[in-house]
Amino acid sequence: MPSHEALRLAQSRSLDLVEIAPNSKPPVCKVIDYGKYNYERQKKDKLQKKNQSVMTVKEIRFNANTDDHDIDFKTKHLRQFLFDGHKVKTSVLYKGRMITHPEIGQKLMEEVLAKVLDIGKLESKPKLEGKMLTTYVVPDKNKIAVYNSKIAKMNKVKVKTETVETTEPVNAETEDISAENVNTDAVTDTPKEEDINS
Repeated sequence: MPSHEALRLAQSRSLDLVEIAPNSKPPVCKVIDYGKYNYERQKKDKLQKKNQSVMTVKEIRFNANTDDHDIDFKTKHLRQFLFDGHKVKTSVLYKGRMITHPEIGQKLMEEVLAKVLDIGKLESKPKLEGKMLTTYVVPDKNKIAVYNSKIAKMNKVKVKTETVETTEPVNAETEDISAENVNTDAVTDTPKEEDINS
């Protein structure tokens, strides 16, 4: 349809002629209310922004000579970041002459990654950039779901065993609490004369 006919048709319906796809051959136009079209497009964009998840990058740094307890503590935080859905930059920092022995930092990085890869995956291999060995670990939703189901199963088994233990009958012979077995000599309300004189 020629453009002047489309304009006349739009004006007769008191609507607007809006070019939808200008790059196609021939260009695509619609006869619609432009205000309503613009409002719906903005609403659609807002909904898409709302539904998209923003992945923030967290960073955990280790020294090449970090102690075992500190490694466990930082790895625990790294795992929590992955559970929360964050991307984690893991780095090993070499200070001073430690750079002459990069294998120490690589061993540490392998140890940390071994503790984390059950719920995450490597985005890139560890690489040495200046005095830092860095890599990125990204949460793996499938691995996290499997891990959570294993934990849930373990908790169910634990609860079942606890209920079995508590429902066992108490042996009356071992739990004999009667007036005959209570030592009344040890408990006295009145002080002795020796205590008063001293």
